[in-house]
Amino acid sequence: MPERGHRNIPGSLKQPLADFKVGVDNAIFSVDTERNRLLILLVKRQDEPFLGQRSLPGTLVRQGESLEDAAYRILAEKIRVENLYLEQLYTFGGPGRDPREDATSYGVRYLSVSYFALVRFAEAELIYQTTGDVAWYPIEDIPKLAFDHERILQYGYQRLRNKLEYSPIAFEVLPEVFTLNDLYQLYTTVLGENFSDYSNFRSRLLKLGFLCDTGIKVSRGAGRPASLYRFDSKAFAPLKDKPLVFI
Repeated sequence: MPERGHRNIPGSLKQPLADFKVGVDNAIFSVDTERNRLLILLVKRQDEPFLGQRSLPGTLVRQGESLEDAAYRILAEKIRVENLYLEQLYTFGGPGRDPREDATSYGVRYLSVSYFALVRFAEAELIYQTTGDVAWYPIEDIPKLAFDHERILQYGYQRLRNKLEYSPIAFEVLPEVFTLNDLYQLYTTVLGENFSDYSNFRSRLLKLGFLCDTGIKVSRGAGRPASLYRFDSKAFAPLKDKPLVFI
């Protein structure tokens, strides 16, 4: 009987080592605050497997190229944007995740090191190539994706929600100056309208002290002018990594 806490893997010592190819897949999100939509960038595959099917933008890592460089390369091939947030998400490497694998003979395995990105929608310019098709999709209207990209997308979506709760990631994609309603719209688009009412959200943020009132007001519609604020990273530093800062 195997000892408690140990896994019994029959024949594991006799199996040959796997030969890996490493790829990078990007879950690139954006928030269209004018239409209250959370968007994900998808491409149409031009090669087998999954020819013609939608997937996250991805690439195999080239010789001499770092994982992060590969992530930035594939992002730059699909979209032009100056302001973005990018971080490594998770590594997906289970056998059989890619139909090009020959699992029965332990041939080449395909790892995916996924990255999570958030970009400014108003500034993002999609790059359309003769060999590909790139488009934003609302998060609630995602078609069937190639490989295990639906799972990667869900990981990315959860990371985005978590990051909004304890980090200043929202200010990476907002303009340098913004109204509190601009910020609130971003949060409600991602987290849902029930996460907080506007009055509590506004009161909580202003008490935390990392938003600077510029003294400038802007008029939008028939309402009274709204103050423009700027994010103060130094004032935010003592609050870094504390959960539920904004809620």
